[in-house]
Amino acid sequence: MKDQLNGKRVAILATNGFEESELKSPKEALEKAGATVHVVSPEKGAIKGWKDGDWSEKVDVDRSLSEAKASDYDALVLPGGVINPDTLRQDQKAVAFVRDFFTAKKPVGAICHGPWTLVEADVLQGRKVTSYDSIKTDLRNAGAQWVDEEVVVDDGLVTSRTPKDLPAFNQKLVEEIAEGVHA
Repeated sequence: MKDQLNGKRVAILATNGFEESELKSPKEALEKAGATVHVVSPEKGAIKGWKDGDWSEKVDVDRSLSEAKASDYDALVLPGGVINPDTLRQDQKAVAFVRDFFTAKKPVGAICHGPWTLVEADVLQGRKVTSYDSIKTDLRNAGAQWVDEEVVVDDGLVTSRTPKDLPAFNQKLVEEIAEGVHA
């Protein structure tokens, strides 16, 4: 996977309460494959992760949401955790940022509760997805076909269920970003 993503720029949209492994593991995999990865957030400075039912370490924000545009990036990653996507889906700038990746037909990865933000962006109609089990009804109500699988790829949209799926999620994410624009 080394050098597969050279020259590619990827945004990870997150805020306080992101699931630590679901931000760090994809970030490391994408960087190992050669991508430049920016943590984009409504907050400036740093955001705090969530791990094993409690707050964990902070991660530096590379670019504030008010400074970022989908056109600056080749792909987007949405980590889960319950707090993170629930907060982001209430932020109209975050929702618009996510929607812009779909409008431009750029690859998007969402894991665990991350697809909650996709519901608000209204981009799931007719798409096959997976997620953490507790939000499957929300995804179905948004028009998605929800399945219980380790990783699902639907025209550039990569989704997975939980941190245990991260190896498969990361691999498919790198593959989809390497392929680029989707129909």
